[in-house]
Amino acid sequence: MFESPLKSNARNAWSESQEELSETEPVSPVSKGNRGKKKKKRRQQPQQQKTEKRSVSAPQLCAEESFDREDEQSEKRYTDYDEPIVRGIFQIGKKSHDVLLTSMRVTWSPIQPETPTGQSETLRRTEYVELKDVFGVKVKRRRSAGQETGGTLLGITLFHCKKKGPKLKDHAIHFNNMSVDHCEIWFKKLKEILSGFQNRPKSLKVFVNPASHKKEAYQIYRDDVAPLFQLADIKADVTITERKGHALSVLKESNLDGYDGVVVVGGDGSVAEVAHGLLLRAQMDAGRDTDSMFTPVRATLPLGLIPAGSTDVVACSVHGIRHPVTAAMHIIMGHHQEVDVCSFSCLGRLLRFGFSAMFGFGGRTLALAERHRWMPPGQRREFAVIKTLANLKPEDCELSYLPVKKVQTETLDPVKNEYLKDDMEEEESWTTTRGLFLNVSIMAIPCLCSMAPRGLAPNTRLNNGSMALIAAGNTSRAEFIKHLKRYNSVNNQFSFSFVETQTVWAVRLRPRSQSSWSDDIAEDNGEYDSKNTPIISSEGAYPWNIDGDLLEVPSELLIRLHPQLLTLFVSPPGYILNS
Repeated sequence: MFESPLKSNARNAWSESQEELSETEPVSPVSKGNRGKKKKKRRQQPQQQKTEKRSVSAPQLCAEESFDREDEQSEKRYTDYDEPIVRGIFQIGKKSHDVLLTSMRVTWSPIQPETPTGQSETLRRTEYVELKDVFGVKVKRRRSAGQETGGTLLGITLFHCKKKGPKLKDHAIHFNNMSVDHCEIWFKKLKEILSGFQNRPKSLKVFVNPASHKKEAYQIYRDDVAPLFQLADIKADVTITERKGHALSVLKESNLDGYDGVVVVGGDGSVAEVAHGLLLRAQMDAGRDTDSMFTPVRATLPLGLIPAGSTDVVACSVHGIRHPVTAAMHIIMGHHQEVDVCSFSCLGRLLRFGFSAMFGFGGRTLALAERHRWMPPGQRREFAVIKTLANLKPEDCELSYLPVKKVQTETLDPVKNEYLKDDMEEEESWTTTRGLFLNVSIMAIPCLCSMAPRGLAPNTRLNNGSMALIAAGNTSRAEFIKHLKRYNSVNNQFSFSFVETQTVWAVRLRPRSQSSWSDDIAEDNGEYDSKNTPIISSEGAYPWNIDGDLLEVPSELLIRLHPQLLTLFVSPPGYILNS
């Protein structure tokens, strides 16, 4: 009765799988528990004996076997809308269970005699797991110490994604049965169903930055992420980056056709480099001239973010939490969401793609921290903030922006896989202001982090088709510090007269001084008027903080938003996971 056709990939998975779980502690076999139940059932009524004879240790293919009326009613109540595929007996914990597999879930109920009233309580304790939450199935064996292959078959184990508060975690359910035929049928059927989830990746290109934060990125990948990829049968091609720009060069030169996605394990700088590399590769493949103004095309591969940096602003904004396992589970489950991306251009030439930018205080702080990389990360960041605040000076800028309400949104051309913008009079739509600014932030994502739990731009979403422009005008050092402290509190950080916020589609910032600032200027406690004196130096470039990466721009910078240009591995809106 087991002649139902099986797919070849499921058959090979059973015969060639080398990822079997080892179990060193003894587990009571199902047959032993059944013997005890048989002795007890001899004293039951004949009708109960008749029902017991239909519970067998081998699986029953439900399409080929008939059940009595009571069993059919039981199946209907806890499968509702789904047709049964296979049914059998497994030991879960210390009790034997009647287990049913459908195309959408695995359901199990403890096997027990009827109550004195003649009613069964089985359905009241029925449990199940949705197959959309299951990401792996493995053979479970008992092996002695030092034994790497073989061993006594104990059953199979299901691994599923489980929500615990804001985090996602992997959870194992052990179905014990020592019958080889029994487990083989179930293993193959489960493999067939799991292989049918098309969005789940099978092969990934992984970049690990070993220098991120406390140099823990490789350990995080090895201990927290790689075992989960292995359980999900995901092949990972890992590159350990050796220098800045290494991942970018690999993405530009490698053949990416065999991958289902790209994963980066690192901080914001690593994420920015890989995201830029994916999008730049897409423009190259589409023949776009990046030395002129152009309409970018979407990246073909989704990007997964495993947080392993000091702040992980992008990863926290995407996942809502800084948790490597949560990020890995989104990748494994194939959760996709399209997000908005900015392009940064100077003199008509593309500099890079990214998610956020800061000029003034944010750029100066990062530049100063980069000059003191010999310090530990936390100490370096704190030193840079204090030193920049001590030398706080405004920038004399011309700031222009295109409000969202004055611009028609871009529409996706499904044939060319690119966004098209309707013709409009852009020059007439620009709103321009000139003056002294302490900091200017342009953000297409909320920019969550430990220092700003609500986000640097709390009113921005991942794909709402707009950017947040936050301009802090010139004010006293004390007032500016109050503004910064508000980011770590529940108070509104924008409720200051010198802070202006706008929802924009494009921003153009032009420093009005002929040269840039220098980190070392005024370090000798020189006197200056902080309200009226712009920062001037002779280096000819202005520092920008682009997603935690330092970018020096010699003149005007143009930031444009491109809706849903990049796909990320992240829980899509409306997705509900069982707790």
